[in-house]
Amino acid sequence: MTELRSVCIYCGASFGNQPRYADSARRLGGLLAARGIAVVYGGGRVGLMGALADAALAAGGRVIGVIPTNLRTIELAHQGCTEMIATPSMHARKEKMFQLADGFIALPGGIGTLEETIEVITWRQLRFHDKPIVVVDDGGYWRPLRALFDATVAAGFAHADLNRLCRFVDSVEDAVAALIASPAPIRPDAPARLL
Repeated sequence: MTELRSVCIYCGASFGNQPRYADSARRLGGLLAARGIAVVYGGGRVGLMGALADAALAAGGRVIGVIPTNLRTIELAHQGCTEMIATPSMHARKEKMFQLADGFIALPGGIGTLEETIEVITWRQLRFHDKPIVVVDDGGYWRPLRALFDATVAAGFAHADLNRLCRFVDSVEDAVAALIASPAPIRPDAPARLL
């Protein structure tokens, strides 16, 4: 089993058009706080990012925000985080979030959330890490990504084990359970490499 001291959450800086997305983000923040697992996220106070952080903090959890210096105003950096880390670039932000996390959960979000999720899956495929990754397919939001994975395999651009690099689940409760039940990483100290 994986020892989870902290989990990196990828999610939108908007709320989306379904109330369920914010509800899931809040439930996840509360669940992680209740288990003493720190939240590592993009540092914003708006959208799902803000809902996640607010819920974790309200439940007494530790929240670590990581935000590029030039986005502190654009993304409205959360002033209540336990710790806020400013980075010089998006690449440095993603690498720092990776370094701080024992596992990853992707909630619904925009193109940035998609990019971060794909990148951390790619790093695992290339064996730069073996940390567990769970994608919360809330209401079928990530169904197109699952279909894209299948299409990539069918077209011969990826092996069938692509679908084993991350786990798709239907709820944040299932996501936390899946991370905890994941085998301990084989290469716990493997560094991330920006590709």
